[in-house]
Amino acid sequence: MPEVKSIFKEVLPKQGQMSMEDVPTLVLCKPKLLPLKSVTLEKLEKMQLEAQEAIKKQELALKEQPQLTL
Repeated sequence: MPEVKSIFKEVLPKQGQMSMEDVPTLVLCKPKLLPLKSVTLEKLEKMQLEAQEAIKKQELALKEQPQLTL
């Protein structure tokens, strides 16, 4: 293959300052740990468990009531 000559000639300054472009790069941060459940979801689950326990207590109270009257 024949060599391809460049149209542009590289010129480096002999005095003065030479500038260089800074290419932005990605900066990786530490991973942030997120909770598996949100605070709101935990509150809702707690409310649901309390409601279920209250219903169980009421059912047990209703079952014991007729036995006491006999």
